[in-house]
Amino acid sequence: MSLDKRVSLLKSNIEKIITGKEEVVKMAIVSLLAKGHLLIEDVPGVGKTTLAQALARSIDCSFKRIQFTSDLLPSDILGVSIYNLAKQQFEFTPGPIFSNIILADEINRTTPKTQSCLLESMSEARVSIENKTFTLPEPFMVIATQNPVEYQGTYPLPESQLDRFMMSLKMGYPSMKDEKTILLSQAFSHAIDRLEPVLTSKDVLELQQSVLQVKMSDLLVDYILAIVDETRSSGLFELGVSTRGTTYLYRAVQALAFLEGRAYGIPDDVKRLVPLVFIHRVILNREASLRGKAPEDHPILTLLDRIPVPL
Repeated sequence: MSLDKRVSLLKSNIEKIITGKEEVVKMAIVSLLAKGHLLIEDVPGVGKTTLAQALARSIDCSFKRIQFTSDLLPSDILGVSIYNLAKQQFEFTPGPIFSNIILADEINRTTPKTQSCLLESMSEARVSIENKTFTLPEPFMVIATQNPVEYQGTYPLPESQLDRFMMSLKMGYPSMKDEKTILLSQAFSHAIDRLEPVLTSKDVLELQQSVLQVKMSDLLVDYILAIVDETRSSGLFELGVSTRGTTYLYRAVQALAFLEGRAYGIPDDVKRLVPLVFIHRVILNREASLRGKAPEDHPILTLLDRIPVPL
């Protein structure tokens, strides 16, 4: 099966469940192909968890859902050593982190101590437990959800944690037509229960490797770096984009170009991805934050208008 066919199968399979959100589905696939992690933020009940489950169920790989709560411990995620009386020694029992795709549901409802146990796995695809280092399976992806409206009983993600997510997406409410389709599809059972995998883990690894072959011209790289430098020097932000954020944008552009059937990235890919890759990892200064919090008013978009686009 060709690479294009595999990507098309994955996208159409997810869209059986996620109706009317073509761009959201496409960007979730971009995160997967670019070996990135995904943060989905929106109000309850618009399909955040369903999107993560649809992506995971479309691939024949291991998947674990972790419901983050205030009493969750790092050992509940990483695993724990249990004493075996018969063997008279401790044996390590792996936690749910040892899966290909992890759904960290309501990630901001657990304590910073538990949140931080994901840091190493998200940046290096490995975990250190009891003086031992374990490599996680490939592909490996963390998809986290959080509700940005209700803050009671939550612990905001620190910048170091946010910076490890390649993208931050918002689902948004469906249109009336799409919501009707959703209602009718769930008349007898949830549509997610009928979803079958269309790709294997090997397919995903081959797609991820192919993404790395997408060409990025020097002019395009300079364009990316100019945008990043502006976030650090413009004075609009207390915290600009990190080098990790720059790398993530580079990879995401490659993945989007691949998804669009091109062997090269273009400036429009960059402009399309900058809000998704950068907004959650910058901190506005006081003056900029008072101007408005609507996505279309974000200073990142203002920067894009100021940076010359390479021809």
